[in-house]
Amino acid sequence: MHILISEFMDAPAVDALRQRFDVRYAPDLVEQRDALLAAAGEADGLIVRNRSRVDAALLQAAPRLRAVGRLGVGLDNIDLDACAARGIAVIPATGANARAVAEYVVGTVLMLLRGAYGSSAEVAAGAWPRAALSQGLEAQGRTLGIVGFGGIGRLTARLAQGLDMRVAGCDAALPPDHPAWRECGVAAMSLDDLLTHSDAVTLHLPLTPGTRRLLDANRIARMRPGAVLINTSRGGIVDEAALANALRTGHLRGAALDVFDQEPLPAGTPLAGAPNLILTPHIAGLTQEANTRVSDMVAAGVTMALTGGDAVCAARAS
Repeated sequence: MHILISEFMDAPAVDALRQRFDVRYAPDLVEQRDALLAAAGEADGLIVRNRSRVDAALLQAAPRLRAVGRLGVGLDNIDLDACAARGIAVIPATGANARAVAEYVVGTVLMLLRGAYGSSAEVAAGAWPRAALSQGLEAQGRTLGIVGFGGIGRLTARLAQGLDMRVAGCDAALPPDHPAWRECGVAAMSLDDLLTHSDAVTLHLPLTPGTRRLLDANRIARMRPGAVLINTSRGGIVDEAALANALRTGHLRGAALDVFDQEPLPAGTPLAGAPNLILTPHIAGLTQEANTRVSDMVAAGVTMALTGGDAVCAARAS
C-alpha cells in the first residue's frame, strides 16, 4: 500500500510508516496543486496539514484513497462529507498539540498586557524609554475569556488560573449546566457578555459558516476598552480590517494573530503597520514536542485504518 505525505512531518514517524508501507514524502507538493493531484492517484493513504485541500478534485483523483491523516486538529481543508460517503477514514491529531497552543496563548497574553518587549532596537541604540514602558499590566486578577471550551480551551484555562487569572468561557456546544464549567472553575457566559467582561480574549473554534466573521466590527467594538485578542484557531473567524482599526484607534491594547483569512498574508493587508500587533505564521501548535506527538499519532492512526490492526511506531531514542 502507498502513503503520500504532502506537508512536513516528523522524520521518525515517516520512517515508521516506511517499515510497513511504500511512502512518498513530498512536503513540497503543498505548493504544487497539479502535481499533488497526479500523485494522489496511487495513494491508499494521504497525510496533510492545513494547506493541502482534500476537496472534490483531489478525491476524484485518488480512487484508491482509504485514509486521510491530518497533522493537526482543524478539518476545514478536508471535505468530510465526501470522505464519509466513500468510507475514507479521516484521522486528526486530536489533543496532540494542545499544550503548545495553550502555552502560546498564555505567553502572548502576558506579552500584550505588559507591552514592554518591542523596544530592543531602541534600547540597543542608546534610547531609554523607561517611562513609556512602565505602564504595563499584570495578569493576576484579570479575566481571560476563552471562546470555544474544548481540550485546548480547558488547558489554557488551567494555565491561566495558575497565574491567578479569572477565567470565563463560552461554547455553543456546552450548556451552562455542563459539568465541565464547574470542574474547571470557569464561569460560563454568552459570547457578548464574555467580550464585555474580559481583559483578554482567546479563540479556539473551528471555521464553519456559523463562526466565519464571528468577531466582526460590531463584536470587536463590544470588547472591553484596552483588552487584548489572540486568535490561534482559524483566520476567517476575525474580521482583520476591523481588528486593525480597533488597534489603530486604541480601542484594543493589542492583539496576536497566528492564523489569517488568507495564508500567507497578501500584499496590502490591512494588518500591515497596525500597532501592538504580533503576527506569527500559523505556528502556535508547532513545537518540537508537539510535532513529535502529532506525527506519531497520525502515523499510528493511518496505519490502523489501512491495516485494520495495531499500529506499531518505531521507538524513539530517549
